[in-house]
Amino acid sequence: MLSSFAKVSVIGLGYIGLPTAAVIASRGVEVVGVDVSEHAVNTINQGKIHIIEPDLDMLVQAAVTTGKLRASLMPEPAQAFMIAVPTPFKDDKAPDLSYIRAALENIAPVIEKGNLIILESTSPVGTTEQIAQWLSELRPDLKVPLDPSDSAEVFIAHCPERVLPGRVLQELVSNDRIIGGITDRCAEKAMGLYQLFVRGECLRTNARTAEMAKLTENAFRDVNIAFANELSLICDELKINVWELIKLANRHPRVNILSPGPGVGGHCIAVDPWFIVDSAPALARMIRTAREINDGKPHYVINKVKEAADQFKRPVIACLGLAFKADIDDLRESPALDIAEHLINDNVGEILLVEPNIKALPKHLSQHDDKLTTLPKALERANVLVVLVDHRQFKALHINDVTTKVVIDTRGIFG
Repeated sequence: MLSSFAKVSVIGLGYIGLPTAAVIASRGVEVVGVDVSEHAVNTINQGKIHIIEPDLDMLVQAAVTTGKLRASLMPEPAQAFMIAVPTPFKDDKAPDLSYIRAALENIAPVIEKGNLIILESTSPVGTTEQIAQWLSELRPDLKVPLDPSDSAEVFIAHCPERVLPGRVLQELVSNDRIIGGITDRCAEKAMGLYQLFVRGECLRTNARTAEMAKLTENAFRDVNIAFANELSLICDELKINVWELIKLANRHPRVNILSPGPGVGGHCIAVDPWFIVDSAPALARMIRTAREINDGKPHYVINKVKEAADQFKRPVIACLGLAFKADIDDLRESPALDIAEHLINDNVGEILLVEPNIKALPKHLSQHDDKLTTLPKALERANVLVVLVDHRQFKALHINDVTTKVVIDTRGIFG
């Protein structure tokens, strides 16, 4: 098995690609990671990391020190190529496959007969087949699997990542993996790679089902979060503590209501359901409605903050948390960041931003870096507190710490 994959290339060294590369390297396989960011490449080659994920720094340092992991701006030949690049959507919510296309164009010149290409990026149904079509155009000298009956010279499969930020290293190894090949031979080839490092079960299917499985997992969670978020709006209207209500309702043995929040963020749940809607717009009615509910929650929170600010001649509003979930630095599709940005742009008052996991704001907000502050300073100065993320530092607060403030708690840490 090891001899079949003596060298693996991971394209995209972000929150999924870098941990995946490091885990595979820890199994004794030579791994070269490719990224467009010179900063990321240089940082990794120094044995350091450019993202926050528990224990990843030690794993990367060990892999780089032993020579099993290195990063590069340019692709090079390997037995397997794993594509782990972003798949955002466009302004009209249609999927944007430009990053995947660019990654394929980058590696196409170095692909050889017998190579395996795996798409890990969460993608609309049909994307893996689209990769095969693109590759046939980029490399007409190679026979690619264009349909299940093909006898091809390269193997293409989809294996969606399904890990939780903050637990990526554990879940990369322990979680079951869905292996979807364009052909049975493609799936079998991909199984061989994942069985090098996955202790969970590798479940074989076709590429289209694998693509839909990942979208379904995230749409399921999105629908359930939308129920909780809608419930929080109703409870606010009826003067009911939603946190107490959910706690009581969940005592029923067959009820498990999720926690509401300021919206839904991250690179998966806030994005993937739109891929299903785009594929079947007339049929995905509940999935669309759930997305609209969750996308609308930040605007509800913003209006609540504005109402609170109107109570003060000089409102000082502290936004606690900017990441899309607790105890990470990931700001992608974060409703907390969206809320903070709107409050700044709408001149609601003096805005203080507390995010203990970052040192600077994203580039498009870098002019507001002076608004970043510490929790003690925010508690000292603010008259309105908006809890947007339940970071452990915020959960350690006691209700007595905020008795003089107007508190808008979207995470229930004081519930």
